[in-house]
Amino acid sequence: MSDYVLAAIDGSHYAESVCDYAVWAATALSAPLRFLHTVDNHTQVAEPDLTGHLGLGTREHLLEQLSDIEEQRGKLARQQGRLILDAAKARVEAAGFAEPPCMQRNGTLVDTLAEHEKEIRLLVLGKRGETAHQASGHLGSNLERVVRELHRPILMVPKAFTLPKRVLMAFDGSKTARKGVEMLAKSPLFDDASCYVVIVGAETAENHSQLQWAMDTLQAAGRQTEGAIRAGEVEETLRAYKQEKDIDLLVMGAYGHSRIRHLLVGSTTTAMLRNAHLPVLILR
Repeated sequence: MSDYVLAAIDGSHYAESVCDYAVWAATALSAPLRFLHTVDNHTQVAEPDLTGHLGLGTREHLLEQLSDIEEQRGKLARQQGRLILDAAKARVEAAGFAEPPCMQRNGTLVDTLAEHEKEIRLLVLGKRGETAHQASGHLGSNLERVVRELHRPILMVPKAFTLPKRVLMAFDGSKTARKGVEMLAKSPLFDDASCYVVIVGAETAENHSQLQWAMDTLQAAGRQTEGAIRAGEVEETLRAYKQEKDIDLLVMGAYGHSRIRHLLVGSTTTAMLRNAHLPVLILR
């Protein structure tokens, strides 16, 4: 059963924002909140190739030393993780969540999430992790893998928390996008938000019909709603629209028609997500 909001945290600058968005989501959903920190031993320093350079005894001695160092690195990583979890716990307790469960696991984030997938109602994580190059234009590799593998909604958050009041749904008429509109209509996450729906494409009868369905669905649920059909490239069009309407949360389906699908599941994550300075709710 999908029942709790899971906040995946690490030592990055996004950790506090992950906490704040997780508190917002868990409060709105009346759902329990849990924290997860993973220690991926495979990200530790790789064992060097010493063959052909040192005598057998010397190599064995150095490999033993490297093994000891690796073990110590693992202990330090786990200790650091516990401190990170303690800080997150203190932050959300101040917001009214008493004793949120904290999990620390060895292994990759993707593998750990797969073990708990059926229990997760919403995953919250930062745009980049602590091992991501901050000057890079790429998302954290963990996020890219999680989007591909996890079949649960994912809230990708920026460094600073802003209470979502104006929500944009990038709509393409796909099954996932329709589920997204229905989620916007029903979810208590958006009870106090205005909902905007945009189709990027031509002014065709089909697109008008799709947009009208989305508007009717949201308005029937009492949502304050505005819709538009805009021509142009998906990334530039959505970026311009969110600036025009001062959008503070973007909702997208991970799988849809090809133009929007490419934003999330291409071989390289595109500029829309790389440059997003607002939270993105990714639906599956």
